[in-house]
This record gives sequence, C-alpha cells and structure tokens, in this order.
Amino acid sequence: MSREGDAAPGGSDRTPVSASLAGLSFRRDRVLGVVVALAFAGLLVRLVGLGARPFHWDEARVGYWTLRYLDTGAYQYRPIAGGPLLPLVGRTLFALVGVSEWVARLPIAVLGAALPLVALLFRDRLDDAETVLFAALLAFQPLVLYYSRFLRGDVPLALFGFAFVGFALRAWDRDSRRDAYAAAVALSLAASASGFVAGYLCCWLAAWVLVVEQHSVAADGGASARAAAAALRARLAGTTTEAARAALLFVGTTVFLFAPRAGPGVDVGLYDPTEFHLAIYEGTVGALWRFVGVRVVNRYPDGTHSLLPYLGDAAGTLTAVALPVVAVGVGTTLWVRYASARRPLIEGVGYWGLLAVVLFPTIAEVSAPWTLVHVVVPLSLPAAVGFAAFLRRGAAAASGPDVDTGTVVAVALVVLSVVAQVGTVTAGTVYGPSDRDNRLAQFAQPSDDLEPIEAAARAAADGDSSTAEVLYVGAAYHVPPDRTTRFPPVGDAWGNRLPLPWYVEAAGADATSTANVSTFDSAYANASAPPVVIAAPTHHTELAERLGSDYEATTYRLGLWNREVVVFTAPEKR
Repeated sequence: MSREGDAAPGGSDRTPVSASLAGLSFRRDRVLGVVVALAFAGLLVRLVGLGARPFHWDEARVGYWTLRYLDTGAYQYRPIAGGPLLPLVGRTLFALVGVSEWVARLPIAVLGAALPLVALLFRDRLDDAETVLFAALLAFQPLVLYYSRFLRGDVPLALFGFAFVGFALRAWDRDSRRDAYAAAVALSLAASASGFVAGYLCCWLAAWVLVVEQHSVAADGGASARAAAAALRARLAGTTTEAARAALLFVGTTVFLFAPRAGPGVDVGLYDPTEFHLAIYEGTVGALWRFVGVRVVNRYPDGTHSLLPYLGDAAGTLTAVALPVVAVGVGTTLWVRYASARRPLIEGVGYWGLLAVVLFPTIAEVSAPWTLVHVVVPLSLPAAVGFAAFLRRGAAAASGPDVDTGTVVAVALVVLSVVAQVGTVTAGTVYGPSDRDNRLAQFAQPSDDLEPIEAAARAAADGDSSTAEVLYVGAAYHVPPDRTTRFPPVGDAWGNRLPLPWYVEAAGADATSTANVSTFDSAYANASAPPVVIAAPTHHTELAERLGSDYEATTYRLGLWNREVVVFTAPEKR
C-alpha cells in the first residue's frame, strides 16, 4: 500500500491506516471524534432559527401534499412535486411531533448535518487532515448550510449520492459485501430524494471515463485502460450472489419508497396484498416512466431555456458564496491531473464537480441557487486536499529550524480571509433577511413573515368542512367548483396561491374561492364573508368597501418582487 502522494499499483490513492502530516497529524481514533463533533456542530447551526424563514413556494408545495398524505393516507410519486422521500418522512414526523415549518425542515437539517460523516467513508484514500477538512467544509459551507435549512431534496441527494460513491469505493477497495449492500440502499435513497439523481449518474459516468481513459490515451496508447477493464472483470468474477443481493436490496428499497399508497385519487396501494404486484410495478418501472414522461418527453418546449444566462447566474452565485471551495477545488483537480503521482479519487470527484457546473444549470427548469449544492459538495473534496496541502506548508514553515516568517504570515492571512469570507456570507445569507440582496434567496422566497395569516386561519378554523374560513378572490386564484385541491392534479390557480395553501392547511382551515368581485357580491350578498379574505392588490379598494371596518387589511410580499397579496382579517370572527 502506498504512502500519501505516491501512486499505488493501478493508480490507487489509498493511504495507510495512520497518516501523518507535518504539524497536522491525527490518530485514527481522534479523526472519528473530530468528524462527529463537526457533524454535531453542523446540526446546531442548522437548527438555529430553523422555522424563522417563511416557506418558499417549493417548500410549501412539498409541505401541503405531505399534509394531504397525512390526512388521507393517499400518496403517489409525481416527478413535478419532487421525490417521495420528503413526504414519507414528513408525514411520520407530523403525526408524531406536530405540524410546523420547524418540524417540516428538521429532516433536511439532520441529513445536512450528517454530510460530514460521509468524509469517513474516504479515509482509505484521504489522510487524516484531508478527512477532517473535508468534513468541516461539508458542515459549514454557506450554500450547503442554507439549503440544509430548506425543504427540498437537494441536500439529501448530495448526502446519499456521496454516500453511494463512498460505499462503492470501499466495497472495491476492501472487497466488502456490506459496503456493496450499503451502496445499493444509498443509491435508492438518492433517487427518492430528487430527480436530479439523473444528473449525478451522468457526472459519475463521465468522470469515471475521464479518470480511466485520459492518461491511458496520452501515455500508453490505451494499455492502462485495457488493464483497468481486465481488473474490473476479474474483481466482478464470482460475485454473482453478492450482486444479486445488492440488486434485491436496491429494488426492495426503491419499491418501498416509490410505490403508491392507496386513498382518494390513488387506486393502487403498497399495503393491499391483492395489488402488491401492481405496487411493485408502479414503484419501479412505472415511476421511471413517470419521470421520463414529465422531465424528458414532455419537457420540450416549455421546459427549455437559454443556457448562457443560467450559467452566468451560477457563476455569479458561486463567486459570491462559495469562492474558496470552488477556486481551491478546481485548482487542486487540475494540479492532481497533471501531477506525476496519480490520485484517481481526487481527479474523479473534481471532474464530477466541474461537470456539474454546466450540467445542473442546463437540466434545471429555473435558475436557482439550490442547483449549486450539487457543484459545491463534490468540489469540497479536492478543496479539502488543497487546503490540507496549503496548511501543511504553513506548518512546515513554522516548525522548521529556520522559521519562514513570510510563508507563515501568508498562510495565516489566507486562512483568516477565508474564515472571514465564510462568516460574512453565512451571516448575510444563511441567517440574513430574505430579500433581493440575498444571493441564496430565489425569486419564490416570500419577503414577509406569513405567520399572521396562519394564526388568523387557525383562530377561525371550526373543523366543519362545509364552511370555509379562507376565501380567495380573483381569477388568478379561483379554482372552479368542479375541481378539487384535496388531491392532485390541481390547476394553475392553486399554484398561484403558493405558499399560502401550506399555511391554510397547517392551520386546519378550509378554503374556497370566487372569480372576481362581482361573483363575491353574488355569493355573499346575504351572508357574512369568511374571516380571512385573500386577493390581489388590484381588488383592495373594492373589497375594503364591501367588507367594511370589521376587517383589517395587510399587504404581504409572497416573492422577492412583483408578487403581493392583500389579506383581510376579521378579528372578532376568529
């Protein structure tokens, strides 16, 4: 087995059980403790103010359908609404703990805090300092931290995707069946977190080809690539039983996660023995075809977009909130690529991150910062290697017989500047206001606190579904009587209400709608209007005249710009 920095047979970058860096060495038993401590600290910073920010539209969509799943027991995988992992976990938490934004985001915070633990899977190929620095970047990088406090599947996908790579690599290095089985489960969990797993598969394949092929073509006419293929065939020989077990674990986990649960609007259910064969189909082949139909076949032309503006947005956001990781990660990848001693892991993961910079803004339907989680997480590994080498140099300069003051000062200044940049970005974006100056707040993030709307709806809720406590006024929000919002599909008008459906449903209130002020007059000419009335600002004056002084009007910003509603509440009717 090779020492760190020396190429092992076959191009391996495995390290000995106890690796030492001048001035930066850790005993193996201490590495585990440090990484666990980083994960715990990461959890704490994720839990602070976890429910303070109002729900983004995407969060509200996931939260609403999770509440409907809790109420009816019916669920079916719909690619447009994200993977099944969050509704399945969220329903259980809501049933056990209660309903709130804090509880809804808790699984993401916990899974985000678990990211540093993934670094432990790579200890065979990283030295101790690189492992700890990798864990630290995953724990506290601002972009990853922000979206570890956000009800989307991007951080869970990053966690399980990297866990799959780690377990698969350990299965190869150690000839471990347990790691192979864990990799199978991790891949299924990654798929259930987000449809962006398709982008991961593309990045992994392309990165593997680059690692295996590029040096081979340049240096030996393809001989080493043929040798790698032969080694792969030899390793896989005689593993049919283990491969079958891993495949069975993958299929079983996938069926459990993707199979529908019967109820209103869903005919086939996982827990009905007479339909179990249909549930297996719907949880595997059916789910795959649903994804392809929504995200590939029916994406064109509405799902296409100009590429350069999206890449420009991505570059601007990465520069503003993740510059140290991106710059050092890219630089280390290039340095390792041209170094005489190969480190395939660093190269491959670096290529993964570089490919993701282009791929995820391309396949995303909106230009959003959350796509860059899939860039920053893989680039954190080569960045950790680069930071470790940099710190090693500073430690060597400080500990030698002749202290190199200039190098020590330079290293200290760079470290301080990186820490200051991360702290400033974290304070201003992760815990800062949700406004247009926040680089991590996407357009659909409400700028105002929406808790008063939920409080008013909760106070008015009477548990009688025949009477509505919330009324939407206006064509943009009107759902015709022959349509339902109790189970999907729902129309565009329901989407225009986001994120308010979450707050109304969480309050236990019932909602109705009317197309305009004229129909409002017809419906409520001889009856009192509901205690909460929501409308576009254009109807403010007309509704204020009709509702009278018993109602208080407040304007709320449901987005970062150009998305306002006026909400009338009647305090005495609550």
